Amino acid sequence: MKSSNSRPPRAATNPFVHELKLTIPQTIKIALMTVTVFPVRLLLVASLMLLAWPFAFVASLRRSDFVMEPPSWWMSAIDLCLRVIMRAMWFCGGFHWIKVKGERAPPADVPILAVAPHSSYFDAIPVTMTMCSIVGKLESRSIPVWGTLISYIRPVFVCRSDQDSRRKTVEEIKRRARSGGEWPQIMIFPEGTCTNRSGIILFKPGAFIPGLPVQPVVLRYPNTLDTISWTWRGPGAFKLLWLTLCQTHNPMEIEYLPVYTPSNEERENPALFANNVRKLMARALQLPLTDLSFDDREISLSQGPLRALDCGGLLAFHRLVCRLRLRAGSAGDALEELARRARKLQGDGLSAEDLAQFLDLPLTDALAQVHGLFAQRGDGLMDVRLYVVALSTVRRPSESMETLKLAFEMFENEETGDVLQRDLAAIFEIMLGVKKVELSSLFSALKGPRRAAITYDELSRFIENHPSFVEDHLVVENHPRHRAESCNGRHKDD
Repeated sequence: MKSSNSRPPRAATNPFVHELKLTIPQTIKIALMTVTVFPVRLLLVASLMLLAWPFAFVASLRRSDFVMEPPSWWMSAIDLCLRVIMRAMWFCGGFHWIKVKGERAPPADVPILAVAPHSSYFDAIPVTMTMCSIVGKLESRSIPVWGTLISYIRPVFVCRSDQDSRRKTVEEIKRRARSGGEWPQIMIFPEGTCTNRSGIILFKPGAFIPGLPVQPVVLRYPNTLDTISWTWRGPGAFKLLWLTLCQTHNPMEIEYLPVYTPSNEERENPALFANNVRKLMARALQLPLTDLSFDDREISLSQGPLRALDCGGLLAFHRLVCRLRLRAGSAGDALEELARRARKLQGDGLSAEDLAQFLDLPLTDALAQVHGLFAQRGDGLMDVRLYVVALSTVRRPSESMETLKLAFEMFENEETGDVLQRDLAAIFEIMLGVKKVELSSLFSALKGPRRAAITYDELSRFIENHPSFVEDHLVVENHPRHRAESCNGRHKDD
């Protein structure tokens, strides 16, 4: 697969991984705090949360999710009580003073606050300080105690089981944002997931689709030991809570940046609007831009004997697949059917028009770019079997052996059941995301350098018996062999 010009540049760390390493003094400190301060803090935090619950419960009774009631003195009193109780809760948790820079714009002027980076459930602190609405999962409503507190702030709930959920969420955000301040401000975390704050990942466009001014809000946790970050690979929620409550003090900064008013071009192009706000926030935080998104996390976190060594080309391909809306139809049986049809072509080269016909799609710029990623022949044609291998790789990145088996089904000789060395090299190049793979070392280790083909059973047994298979038996061109994280990156322009 050819490299793409849209390929994400490299960065030092993966934003979806948080490695927490304690020094000996830190370990001793946490041990002492665990038997002294931690139980007291935990009891106070739980008690204050329970104290807040009846206020939120009473305020939420018989309240519509679609109509905003006129303001009343008793609702103002409940709101004030909840703010005080929640602030006391965070204080007891070690967030003794929270530095706030800048001024929050009024809801009538700016209906949406875009907050980044999103890295922890402690990011709820600015929500409880402002009582802004948020966008959250519908399932969170059923969480005991906390679900009632969430419901109080009138969130825009997302139902992931509803196929039309994204459109409904965007419509509700637009409806509230255009109410002229009738509804509370909506505080949106446009990254859509938690990261380790090493960079700002791609923003989802939901906050920017209304085309109205937004106020960027940046969060900082300038603590020496990062017990805050809660992301996809790293310490769990309860461990982070324990470690955070064992800190003497947990500093936090909230900065309200100047209101960003979109241009006419940005109103027409929410993705451009989102990216420009993202750049502004990255500069304020002095963090790099990382061209990864919530949808890319599985690829960047892939594990297994054949996990991608360089994710750049695969991520570029994945974004094109998402643009073409092909990912939803690339699971299990759909992949098998696609592989069966690709096998029938026996490696015949396809033009861009042929690929469009094969996938039953119109020939768009995105589809032409997909074709260009695989058109490695001098005649400008592609082997659609390699496309299926790439699709399986990005669809199930942690099931590399299943992808390898699927590839063998397309490339194997019908009589002998084996795959030629050159075809296997092409398969590995796609799955590993590298430019060139040389297999002479592998075949020498099997049955001698003159052997030209191998079956899936032979190869799978060999991989199972050699945990360092890729490092020891494949020669990979331009492979950053000693680079710990090669999948993520910062734009060279940024």
